[in-house]
Amino acid sequence: MIKPAMNGTVRSVCPFDCPDTCGLSVTFEEGKITKITGDSEHPVTRGAICNKVRQLNDRVYHPERLLYPMRRTGPKGELAFERITWDEAYKEISARMRRIISENGAEAILPYSFYGNMGVLNSESMDRRFFHRLGASQLDRAICNAAGSKGYSYTMGGSIGIDPEDTVHTKLFLIWGCNLVSTNMHQTMLATEARKNGATVIHIDVHRNRTSAWADRFVHLRPGTDAALALGMMHVIIRDGLTDMAFLEQNTLGYEDLFEQAAEYTPTRVEEITGVPAAEVEELGRLYGSTSPSFIRIGNGLQHHDNGGMIVRTISCLPALTGQWGVQGGGAMKGNSWYSRLNGMKLERPDLLPDPEVRTVSMNQLGEALLELSPPIRMLFVYNSNPAVVAPDQNRVREGLLREDLFTVTHDLFLTDTCKYSDLVLPATSHFENLDLYTSYWHLYLQLHEPIMEPMGECKSNFTLFKELALLMGFEEAEFNLTEEQMIAEALDSENNPLLEGITYETLKTNTWMKAGGGKLPPVTEMIPTASGKIELYSDAMAQAGLPPVPDYTPLREPDTYPFLLTTGPNHSFINSTFGNQERLQKLEKEPLLHMHSQNADELGIKDGERVKIRNDRGEVEMAVRIGHDVLPGVLVTQGLWWDDQKKGHQAVNTLTPQRLADMGGGATFFSNRVEVLKLE
Repeated sequence: MIKPAMNGTVRSVCPFDCPDTCGLSVTFEEGKITKITGDSEHPVTRGAICNKVRQLNDRVYHPERLLYPMRRTGPKGELAFERITWDEAYKEISARMRRIISENGAEAILPYSFYGNMGVLNSESMDRRFFHRLGASQLDRAICNAAGSKGYSYTMGGSIGIDPEDTVHTKLFLIWGCNLVSTNMHQTMLATEARKNGATVIHIDVHRNRTSAWADRFVHLRPGTDAALALGMMHVIIRDGLTDMAFLEQNTLGYEDLFEQAAEYTPTRVEEITGVPAAEVEELGRLYGSTSPSFIRIGNGLQHHDNGGMIVRTISCLPALTGQWGVQGGGAMKGNSWYSRLNGMKLERPDLLPDPEVRTVSMNQLGEALLELSPPIRMLFVYNSNPAVVAPDQNRVREGLLREDLFTVTHDLFLTDTCKYSDLVLPATSHFENLDLYTSYWHLYLQLHEPIMEPMGECKSNFTLFKELALLMGFEEAEFNLTEEQMIAEALDSENNPLLEGITYETLKTNTWMKAGGGKLPPVTEMIPTASGKIELYSDAMAQAGLPPVPDYTPLREPDTYPFLLTTGPNHSFINSTFGNQERLQKLEKEPLLHMHSQNADELGIKDGERVKIRNDRGEVEMAVRIGHDVLPGVLVTQGLWWDDQKKGHQAVNTLTPQRLADMGGGATFFSNRVEVLKLE
């Protein structure tokens, strides 16, 4: 049993899909959380956390928090539910599963989840094991980082960059395609330290935002053209003799091929593609080529294009040209999950799949899957996600969710937009109520989270839900009747990752957090996990996959039917749709806004603050316009995934976004999207 703190401060971990994975300090008064701050002793958090997580107690004690299982009583699309017991819910789910398997086969059941809770046990352990044993259709969880991670891995072999704590030593800090101030605040803190030591901070993006205002310089380019800019920088570096030939010869493959490719990307040609003036391309190339150490923080937004994998692949080649991987504070980072990779085979048990060739469904094409897949999906099990807001091509998604022959179960803390289409809604615990293990895809620390409060109402964790359901389905006790502690031990089995040596459940319980590699990592050049063990500027693996083996620029595939390119990025106060129902954070964001260049506004006769219709063949939404110079002519940006709210006029912007997949990794193409803007009558 948990002994909740009546008064005092306890440690916790931030559970959300954010690179920082902060250590938290949580204050209780009379048994209730009254204050949340950063853990001042955590080596990366250092007492600072974002404003949204400071409001986490509002989320935990929210008056609309789900506390009991619910069954739909009205039409799909409405929130008409009655309270039921967990026994009733389990019996209905298990009976439905057995009937579907008998009549349609197990692949007619599809899980749909992502990382609404980043805890290992509650995102990718018992749930994956359950659906593997069931034989359900597999889900390709590629909605966020798939294309970029694949592109980066073609160069570097995996999600491996420099230790972010070393970035305080850099002298040139490129933030590329990332609103760092809003989405990776502790990297901003480290960059601030570097700047105090003389570093220059440059932000490269399609949208002038909080990070642009904070940086020393801003480079503004057209959406989806980042690979051309990177190749233009390479052109200047190679032409002007700024390469580190000794490093290239010792640590890379294919630099001659890259040199030949970059020769075609003159600054003049790059200006035509990107909109960045040729003189600025020249200056940026020379600055990067002559400054050491230099560091590139590669953002998530870049990969949400048709050519997103190649964009990240191309940028990731830059540090090798000037030998930055051999200098403290030099290099790049897309992510760092390679360092703390866990034993996924033991956690998820893919060996339990009755048919290893069972179909895989892309979570980016849920609408298509629900409406067109044959044999059809008969049960959808949603957890750690809100597909009725986050999935692309929302009209198709919601049309599929409205199918009367589709039985949908959603496990969540709230009646989200997805719950409107659900037959059963199950109450989920907050992470404060769970034992779990956390890694970061940015810093190198693993953290143990021990529950600091009892589960509210009748809420259950994902771990408990799928464990109990597995045992009810008669699955083997040896694989499913396990404790959280046992599964954490399995996750930390370091047979395939020597950097986890010495990190166990017991040592984490004593230390709270521990660093992969024990803080004594060898140089990146000695750990590169490519097939060759070198940085692959020419990739045989890409050639074998039918992809260009050398970095190149390819245009977006969205037809030019409509005049504007629309980018739908994150805002400052939400994490995807998480926090979108908290009134205090809504007030800070005020309302969804469409950023438009003043030239386009004048041409359309649109005034600042005016509501307009944004549409394409996939759908339409209405939104207020913010006019200025934060975007280039012909480009639109809107930020944040707002929950539907007819009274406030909030609509799902992913109504407009395509289900088309990116060039590699099966990634989403949210940002390769064209629309028109119409004045409202």
